[in-house]
Amino acid sequence: MQKYLLIAIGGALGSVARFWVGSTIAGRIGIRFPYGTLIVNMTACLIIGFTLTYMGKRADLDPAWRFLVPVGFIGAYSTFSTYEWETLSTLRSGAFVLAALYAGGSLILGLIAVWAGSALGEAL
Repeated sequence: MQKYLLIAIGGALGSVARFWVGSTIAGRIGIRFPYGTLIVNMTACLIIGFTLTYMGKRADLDPAWRFLVPVGFIGAYSTFSTYEWETLSTLRSGAFVLAALYAGGSLILGLIAVWAGSALGEAL
C-alpha cells in the first residue's frame, strides 16, 4: 500500500510542477511555440535519466524512491521521458532496429491516434 501512496504523492507533485513550469514559461515567452511543453519534456528526460541511473548504481537506496520520483513525479510530469528512456535502453541493448521501430512507431501511431481522437471529438 505504501508504494501506491508514494506514487500518488509523486504524481500530485509532478502534475502541479508540470502546470507551473508550462504556464510560467508560456507567460514569459508566449504560446506561439510550445516552449513550456518542450522544457517540461527535456527536464523530465534529464531527471529520469539521472534518477534511474543513480538508483540503479545505489543498491543501498530505499526502493520507495523509485515509486516516488520516476514513477510518480516523472510519470505525472511527462511521459515523454519514459519514451526516451525506453528508446535509450533498447539502443543500449544493441537492438537498433527495435529502437527505431519503437521511436518511429510511437511518433507515427501517436499522431494518428491524436488525429483520430480529434476527428471523433469534432464529430460528436
